[in-house]
Amino acid sequence: MTELFERSAADLLADLATGALSAVALTEACLARIAAMEPDIRAWAFLDPELALVQARAADMRRKTGEPLGPLHGLPVGVKDIIDTADMPTEYNSPLYKGRHPDRDATLVARLRVAGAIVVGKTVTSEFAVYTAGPTRNPHDPARTPGGSSAGSAAAIAARMVPLALATQTNGSTIRPASFCGVVGYKPSLGVLPRTGILRHAFLLDQPGLMAMDVAGVALLADALAGLDPADEQSFRPAPASLTDALSSAARPRLAFVRGPYWQMMDRPAQAAFADFVRSLGKLAEPVELPPAFDNAADILTTIMSTGVADACRADYANARSLMSDALAGIVEAGLSVSALDLIAAFAARERLRTFFRQKFTHFDAIITPASLGIAPLHENGTGNPIMATTWTLLGAPAISLPLLTGEAGMPLGVQLVGRLDDDPGLLRAAAWLERYRSHPSQI
Repeated sequence: MTELFERSAADLLADLATGALSAVALTEACLARIAAMEPDIRAWAFLDPELALVQARAADMRRKTGEPLGPLHGLPVGVKDIIDTADMPTEYNSPLYKGRHPDRDATLVARLRVAGAIVVGKTVTSEFAVYTAGPTRNPHDPARTPGGSSAGSAAAIAARMVPLALATQTNGSTIRPASFCGVVGYKPSLGVLPRTGILRHAFLLDQPGLMAMDVAGVALLADALAGLDPADEQSFRPAPASLTDALSSAARPRLAFVRGPYWQMMDRPAQAAFADFVRSLGKLAEPVELPPAFDNAADILTTIMSTGVADACRADYANARSLMSDALAGIVEAGLSVSALDLIAAFAARERLRTFFRQKFTHFDAIITPASLGIAPLHENGTGNPIMATTWTLLGAPAISLPLLTGEAGMPLGVQLVGRLDDDPGLLRAAAWLERYRSHPSQI
C-alpha cells in the first residue's frame, strides 16, 4: 500500500471526499513525515503540530455533521513565510520582523481556510524573499540549495511533507526552486491570485505561486484560490475557467521552443539535456526566436524590482540597516538610485515586450523553455540564478516548471512552459499533456 505522503493531492482528496480517509489521519501522516525529514531538510519556519491537528479535527467534525465542504477539505498545505497568517507568525526570515504576528490572514490564506485546507505551518523563505539563502536544504541532496526564495515550499513538496504549498515569485522564486527540487511549480498570470496580505516588492512583478507533486495538484489549488481581490490593483478579472477541467483535454498542444536571451548562460550538461528533450518532441515543438529587444528583459525587471523593494523597505533601511543583509541593502540602494525617467522607460519597455509577445505567440498554446540554468548549486554557493524565469515574470505571463528531466548527479532539472498572456487554462492543458507524454510517449 502506498504511503499517504507519497500520494498526490487529487488522489488524497478523492479519499477524503468519500470518508475513506480522515483529515486527522492525513495530517498525522504529514506531521510524522515532517518529524522524520525536518532535521535534515529544515523546510519550516514555524510548525505547531497541535494547531494543525485542531484544524484537522474540526474538518472531520464538519464532515460528520453534514456541513458544506470546500474543494480542499482536509488537505494539508504549507504557506510561505511572507504570506500573513493570523494564528501563526509571519517573519519574512528577517530579524527586523522576529515575533511579528499579523492580526489577519492574507486573502490567499483566508481562501485556503474557506476551502477546507489544513494550514500546517509556515515554510522558510529567503530574507525578505530576495537572494540570501536560508537554512533549507534540497531533499535530493542536502549539500545543495533548494533554490529561493520559496525554498521551504519546494523542499516540503519534494520531501513529501505536505501535498500542496503556497509560494511567490517576483523574479524566479517559484519556477527555479521547483526545477531544483523536482516538483511542479506554477506561477499564474499576474492578477489571477490575490496578493493582499503578502509582502510587497513590486506591483507589476509580485505574483503568488503554487507547488505540488503534479499538474493536477496546482490546478486544484488554483481553482480554489483564484478570483477578484478588490484590495489588489492588479486583480481586475474574474477567475479563469476551471483549470482542473482543462487538464482532461486530449488535444495535442501547439508548442513553440524558445531558447530565450539567456540560453548561453546555461550549464553545458543542462543545455544538452534540454536540447535532447526538445529533439525528442520532433515536430511537436516549433523553434521560435525572440527579437533583440528581449535581451534587455533582465535589466528592465531589475529596474522595476529594485525600485519596488526600495519603496517597500525604505523605513526599515533608514532605521535598521544593520539588521539587513548586504544583498537586500544592495537592492534597496540600487532602487533608490533609479531616476523617475528610467523607471518610466522601464514600464514602457515592458509594455512593448508584452505587445510583441501577445502578437507573436497567438497561434501557440505554450512555449517550452528552460526553467533554470542547471541543477541546484551547492548550498554555500547561494540559491541559484533566477534568470530563466525573468523574461516571463516581467511579462506577467503564466508559467509552470515540470520535473521532466534529470541532470548531473541524478539531480532534477525542470522544463518550463509559458502560456499566452492571461491564458492559464491553455497553459495547464499543455502542461498536463506534456506530463502524460513524458510518462507514456507511445500512448499519445
